[in-house]
Amino acid sequence: MVGGEKPEKFPSMRPPTRAQGANTQNMMVYVDDVDAHVERARAAGARIVSEPAVHDYGEDYWADRGYECVDLGGHHWWFYERLRTRGRPVQG
Repeated sequence: MVGGEKPEKFPSMRPPTRAQGANTQNMMVYVDDVDAHVERARAAGARIVSEPAVHDYGEDYWADRGYECVDLGGHHWWFYERLRTRGRPVQG
């Protein structure tokens, strides 16, 4: 869960926009269709920091396609789609 500032309830918790731009958490989420997801995020106002790209760690490991964005509150998000696991394509 990420959220805005609530100083009366949680005085030490601040969103990145109120913490001198510091990244206050990291969130990585797997989605079924990363290309459709990035377009929805862009349309909703997210700032796309890195466009979707494939990250391949070799046949013995995995391959993902993903991107990074920043939401309106300054929170960083990474969204990925698994392409291959240990030499086998992911079944959709």
